Amino acid sequence: MTTVDVHAHLLLPEIERAVAGQPGHAAHRELDARRNGPDALAVSGAMVGERIGLLTRVADRLTAMDEAGVDVQIVSPSPSHYHYWADHDLAGEVCRLAAEGVAGHVAEAPDRLYGLGLAPLQHPALMAQTLDHALDLGLKGVEISSHAPGRELSDPAYEPFWARAAESGAVVFLHPFGCTLDERLNRWYLSNIVGQPVENAVALSHLIFSGVLDRHPGLKLLAAHGGGYLPYYLGRSDHGWRERPDARGCAREPSSYLRLLHFDSLVHDPAVLRELVRAAGPQRVLLGSDFPFDMGEPDPLAALRAAGPDSTTFDAIRGGNAIRLFDLKDGS
Repeated sequence: MTTVDVHAHLLLPEIERAVAGQPGHAAHRELDARRNGPDALAVSGAMVGERIGLLTRVADRLTAMDEAGVDVQIVSPSPSHYHYWADHDLAGEVCRLAAEGVAGHVAEAPDRLYGLGLAPLQHPALMAQTLDHALDLGLKGVEISSHAPGRELSDPAYEPFWARAAESGAVVFLHPFGCTLDERLNRWYLSNIVGQPVENAVALSHLIFSGVLDRHPGLKLLAAHGGGYLPYYLGRSDHGWRERPDARGCAREPSSYLRLLHFDSLVHDPAVLRELVRAAGPQRVLLGSDFPFDMGEPDPLAALRAAGPDSTTFDAIRGGNAIRLFDLKDGS
């Protein structure tokens, strides 16, 4: 069975050159510094510097994949490239550079690398266009965050994008970046450790409770970090839906929608991974590592084995589910 890692990142310096000095960039950097705190920024900067080859060079990436027993990676831009503060024209340029940069990177190893572009959540009217551009370049879909300034994923303005994604068969990779809890999480790297799972849970709840998944049942949505906190506390969601008429924006109990979503396996705990497989189903969990960042899993296959799945479930998560979701050729 082919082993497919669906959560791996690429750094694209050309995007940062394009946004440098643009109106809003300085304020964005100041907000990022407040949300993360100086200690986290210093450690993250050194970490990225040490791993720059893995983040930019195909040869380094392939060597690391071989060492981890990974045959194929789905490569997405570093979420630091979202830049949801950018105006209409700059946002289009960011997404163009992201799609073209990822396409160029994966083209160096077309039998082992596939890619995702970006879509600008702050400009809903641009999203279908940037998705189509990514697909035209041979990419498999786009990566988005959990929200944009002033907009949640339940916003009706996103309906054309969800419709186009479902119609095209593109994968939408939900990967949060930044948490609106701001300075409450600016120590001990809580901005990522706690913030990312919170953002996943909030974003997925908006998609479920608002009825987006009812209206677009064919949407291929893949949530990073095992869906954050949501899959492990769904009893409260179901109870609220049953008891509160104001919580009934979706057609049935929220827990049932996990079987319409997909999740990566990056949860850092075998017991949690077993619960994710139970809640979502073995066909809805895919191997993910967050390569090559330090919050990732350097040996995702070992982490999967530690959860003790049966052989059928192991093979499905290892690669079978990704081959189906991303419409890949199975090299097994």
